[in-house]
Amino acid sequence: MSDFKFNCPECDLRVQMHVKYAGSEIVCPACNQTIQVPSQAEPGPKSPASPPKIASRKPTQTFPTLPLLLGAGISILAVAAVVFVMKPESRTPAGGSIVQPTDSLPAVPVPERTDPEQDIAPFKLNSNAAWPQWRGPNRDAKSSDTGLLHEWPTEGPPLAWKTTTCGSGYSSVAVAGGLVFTLGDFAEGSHVIAIDEATGRHIWTSPRLGDKGGNYDGTKSTPSIDGDRVYALGQFGDLVCLHAADGSEVWRVHLESDLGGGFSDWNYAESPLVDGNKVIVTPGGSAGSVAALDKMTGKTIWRSRQWKDEPQYVSAIVSNIGGRRHYIQLSQQTLVGLDAESGDNFWRIPRRGATAVIPTPVIYNNIVFVTSGYAIGCNAFQINSSGGKITSRQLYANQDLVNHHGGIVLVDKYVYGHSDRGGWKCLDITTGKVLWENRGVGKGSVVFADGHLICRSETGSGTVALVEASPEDYLEKSRFAQPDRSNKNSWAHPVVANGHLYLRDQDTLLCYNLRD
Repeated sequence: MSDFKFNCPECDLRVQMHVKYAGSEIVCPACNQTIQVPSQAEPGPKSPASPPKIASRKPTQTFPTLPLLLGAGISILAVAAVVFVMKPESRTPAGGSIVQPTDSLPAVPVPERTDPEQDIAPFKLNSNAAWPQWRGPNRDAKSSDTGLLHEWPTEGPPLAWKTTTCGSGYSSVAVAGGLVFTLGDFAEGSHVIAIDEATGRHIWTSPRLGDKGGNYDGTKSTPSIDGDRVYALGQFGDLVCLHAADGSEVWRVHLESDLGGGFSDWNYAESPLVDGNKVIVTPGGSAGSVAALDKMTGKTIWRSRQWKDEPQYVSAIVSNIGGRRHYIQLSQQTLVGLDAESGDNFWRIPRRGATAVIPTPVIYNNIVFVTSGYAIGCNAFQINSSGGKITSRQLYANQDLVNHHGGIVLVDKYVYGHSDRGGWKCLDITTGKVLWENRGVGKGSVVFADGHLICRSETGSGTVALVEASPEDYLEKSRFAQPDRSNKNSWAHPVVANGHLYLRDQDTLLCYNLRD
């Protein structure tokens, strides 16, 4: 069967589609109008049965007895990309939920762009985008939403929509400009996808990001949205910049072959950090563990020449402690602050890890708090600046909060999160004192919104609990069992954005309404 070409009658965009979609209704990604595919058009070349296979750059390692490491983003269909979708028909079941089966989405190529600088439909991103990256606008797992439900029905808050177009993997989601972005593995590789925030309708699939699979199959990071660009990292080191409007590729860099890096046992899991004109990633390697790339071109601006530790699974954060902008990153040997302009060490502190270091650090005033699993526990370091000199001291180190990969959240001066020893805990970040502990929903991940923690279990029915964020006691308000559970751990971190709760479980993404 062959492809054919036609022009969008609304905006004159040149489109190439498979003949089996002749006469169907689609949504144009350039003008976002519903249009009818003509029944006849000029013929194009025959479509290949499947995209060419690309050999893995590094053999996949398997360690089936060890848990998955999801520090960064705890992410499509059978051709290179999907930027058109069929007009949804009768996808609203009782109760208002919108269900979009994967097999209802056509696999079609990206529209022709003969001029690489050709204008595309504008992508609107407010400066206060709801959740533009891993752990939200400030990478602290805190939503700015208010007016949310403070109790849920037994079956959970109302389901706004469900989609099954995410592929396999453990990536969480970013929400910006009316779209929800994530990553996932499909038949021939991994892809970035965009979903309509209002309806759950599949909007586009990027060209092939990279190889699928890995140690614990699937993508593990979360896309970052900046302006009209999307930045995403695949599990084997494929870093891409895409146009947010249609998913077309702007540039591509490989963390191993281009930057001389090398991933650890569970592949790359870091979520790219976009700051100013730079994209910050941690490829590892002799040139420096961390790389700052020009966000518009992908060209290297600097490497952390003074810091060459083997990369772990931690996503970097931005800090202004000491009056200088820098990036905080963590390995199994050290906690480091890298100067934003040069990549040189602004400060560096020895800190031992084991097996895998994953959770994102948090900052309270001039205190940097880190935690990791495998019986290591937590540390708090105070960073001081005086007379142009930076000094540090450890406030405490203990095993009271041993967080594996579900993450922690800081509210006021209190750290909340799950500990491999003792369950869910509240800890005073200034003293290290545990104020309460409770088994709660069991081991899992957490997000904060409107005075409450939303705790998600990684096992069983994927129970989700609403817990008051109080240092006084564990005060659970509601809980529900996640429907449509996969047979894998629900490691993707929950997200609260624009009044909605997002729960990713492999191919399925559930969107709940948290407002009346």
